[in-house]
Amino acid sequence: MTRKTALLFAGQGAQYVGMGRDFAEKCPSAKLWFDRGRELLGFDLPALCFNGPDADLVRTENAQPAIFLVSWIALQLLEERLPEVDYQAAAGLSLGELTAWTAAEVFTFEDGLQIARRRGRFMQEACDLTQGGMAAILGLDVAKMRAVCLQAEVDMANLNCPGQIVISGESDKVAKACELAKAAGAKRAVMLPVAGAYHSRLMASAQPKVEAMLQSVQMNEPVMMVIANVSARPHTEPPDIRAGLIDQVVSSVRWEDSIRYLIEHGFTRFVELGPGCVLSGFVKRIDKNVQTFSVADVASLEATVAALKAKD
Repeated sequence: MTRKTALLFAGQGAQYVGMGRDFAEKCPSAKLWFDRGRELLGFDLPALCFNGPDADLVRTENAQPAIFLVSWIALQLLEERLPEVDYQAAAGLSLGELTAWTAAEVFTFEDGLQIARRRGRFMQEACDLTQGGMAAILGLDVAKMRAVCLQAEVDMANLNCPGQIVISGESDKVAKACELAKAAGAKRAVMLPVAGAYHSRLMASAQPKVEAMLQSVQMNEPVMMVIANVSARPHTEPPDIRAGLIDQVVSSVRWEDSIRYLIEHGFTRFVELGPGCVLSGFVKRIDKNVQTFSVADVASLEATVAALKAKD
């Protein structure tokens, strides 16, 4: 029986100096994609991925296209080595949802990369206008966390997996929410080293800019199922896809619900593409019985190819 396989794409925060360099040095087609990315954006994004400095790479307008580009190249290399494997669905965390839609041919690569760059710039501008922060809350359920957020006037940004929720808002209010969460029984509450309050009301100034940008971009119907962050369900029509991406700027990323939807619909293999393997960890905490693979460099690419060949 053919196993149902879903692709997962990394979000902001996964970036690190050196990401993608292994691909560029050892895979000729990867170097061509990096060259194309440099040409499209008009600056040396590959050099920033490979060499940093970290202070520039972590800036939102750089990190988002950088992660998009490395994740896209990881997918191209996997398909190059394993053209016979069929991927029936995709999902991505925040920025990664854009990569998933591009993998599903809703956007061209060229448009997807430009959207990632501009989305990042709009979000960086919103960060610069506000004093925002984020924190990871461990060991508190959604209902209790929702009550804490209401009291502290912050938002739930990411519902990642059982026992891990990320909150977002004004820095002092996030700090207050951390104390309230611990008082409500959270095991830990950790402030995150981020530029601003992503997926919260503080990103509102970025939303109309993202909307205007997406209205001007050609969108096609997806060639495979993609799970939207805001609904944790597939969106199939371009107007719905566009609306979901606009809402996502200020809305919660429902990652756990998205993965559960895929598992409930028969998906048992998940291939994470791009820097790091955080999403694979989330998936395993959601359901330890599914299989996870990651493609972040040449070694993990070859290991994933060998594993997928052996299991088909």
